[in-house]
Amino acid sequence: MSFLAWIVVGIIAGVIAKAIMPGWRDEPSSFLGTMLLGIFGAVVGGWIFNSFFHAPGATGINLGSILVSVVGSIVLIGLGRLLQRTA
Repeated sequence: MSFLAWIVVGIIAGVIAKAIMPGWRDEPSSFLGTMLLGIFGAVVGGWIFNSFFHAPGATGINLGSILVSVVGSIVLIGLGRLLQRTA
């Protein structure tokens, strides 16, 4: 996936993931933070889909890549909240 595709998918996935997770309005983050959440979510989601379903992860600007990225972003948000509770 190209650099521009990572940014576009990251922005879309970060916004969708933050809208899906409850309490997202209480967590401050910038545009850059939302984009990075989506980009890291694409990496995590790609790993999850490749490891468990033997399916390709984020492959470009398409619906499948956005879905994979949203799933990975939701996992990252959940892990972040879990770590905040234990700290």
